[in-house]
Amino acid sequence: MGTTAAADAREGRAGRPADEGRRGRPRRRNGVTRMDKIRIVGGNRLNGTIPISGAKNAALPLMIASLLTDETLTLENVPRLADVNGLQRILVNHGVDYAVNGKRPGEDALAGQTVSLTARSITDTTAPYELVSKMRASFWVIGPLLARMRECRVSLPGGCAIGTRPVDLFLMGLERLGAQIDVDGGYVVARAPNGLVGGRIVFPKVSVGATHTLMMAAALAKGETVIENAAREPEVVDLARCLTAMGAEIEGAGSETIRIQGVDRLRGARHKVVSDRIEAGTYAMAVAMTGGDVLLENAEADLLGEPIEVLRRVGAEIVETNRGLQVRRNGHGIVATDVETQPFPGFPTDLQAQFMALMTMAKGTSRITETIFENRFMHVAELARFGARIQLDGQVATVEGVERLRGAPVMATDLRASVSLVIAGLAAEGETMVNRVYHLDRGFERLEDKIGRCGAVIERIAG
Repeated sequence: MGTTAAADAREGRAGRPADEGRRGRPRRRNGVTRMDKIRIVGGNRLNGTIPISGAKNAALPLMIASLLTDETLTLENVPRLADVNGLQRILVNHGVDYAVNGKRPGEDALAGQTVSLTARSITDTTAPYELVSKMRASFWVIGPLLARMRECRVSLPGGCAIGTRPVDLFLMGLERLGAQIDVDGGYVVARAPNGLVGGRIVFPKVSVGATHTLMMAAALAKGETVIENAAREPEVVDLARCLTAMGAEIEGAGSETIRIQGVDRLRGARHKVVSDRIEAGTYAMAVAMTGGDVLLENAEADLLGEPIEVLRRVGAEIVETNRGLQVRRNGHGIVATDVETQPFPGFPTDLQAQFMALMTMAKGTSRITETIFENRFMHVAELARFGARIQLDGQVATVEGVERLRGAPVMATDLRASVSLVIAGLAAEGETMVNRVYHLDRGFERLEDKIGRCGAVIERIAG
């Protein structure tokens, strides 16, 4: 059986997830906002199997791609995350019918879900501030809406805790495809009365979001579009595969130059979301931090890029198997090493906080340089509460490894920073309480269940 969200949205119920209010999302009770916490008692090794979910960073643009066709796009292996639920509401606002297939008997509760999205008719081409402001990726609807409907009005996403991340590259690219762009009252008003036309887009810097958006827009443009200095991330490749299954003509995804030959229309398709390389890298670092032996089921070494080699340098043993990646820590402990965040296949900014947590107990001193975002060291102050020794100098963090960490109450500041506190807590002596875990629920599916199965003493405490 499936459940549909379109009718609910029209009646004001907008696809409220069944477990909202129980998975760490901010809630109101008697007029007071409540939030869940995660309690960890450190010191246990991790042993067992952790299933790696579908990638959030792939699922979101794939869901948005449903706006490009009036037929049904079915996505398998979609993670159960707050951000997925949030984007569902936005798509329903545009007229997308959203159905979630029921769990089959005997199916693992941690297995990805299958969703079907049908944008038979676009009922609203405005993406309002109150929705877009909650999740930056929702701004990407501007590409498909403009390509299919020839006009749209999308709120600017505003600031972000880890940096401003402006949308100038998105707008430059759409103008290269013949769009007329105006900014009015905090909204981008985009028009292409005669449809988009192919063009040459050269990004001055790599942008995953802009690459996603322009690739979707170009799929329905007239003629050929060439995107140069394109993002090479696996999630970009996954979107290209899905669009190709829908009838798009795309070459070069995964390289610096992508060529798209526009088509008149796209059809429905069925596509499986690629596994989450950030989740896999996060749990690999947790195993390296705590010791033990864990199979990261469905993880793929090719998707991770540089983090695999970095983890091997610091003392983790990683073996590729036909089921995923087997990860264990060697008997010599963790050795400090330097990293610098870079676009794929370099070390991802989305693993920087987790790696810093790992380095807090490494032998020696490491330097971590953040080159992607200007404000992504907010976790440093919270890691210091465990007894970590970290010094900041601009975009460089110097971490002096210590012999032990001690549990502490800490506060999550953003998605990736929050999970770095969990990693530290797993290795710390005594109890750690992680507050504001709704950040975790945006990008990590049932984290406490997955690592709890492997021996971690961890529980969610309702706020």
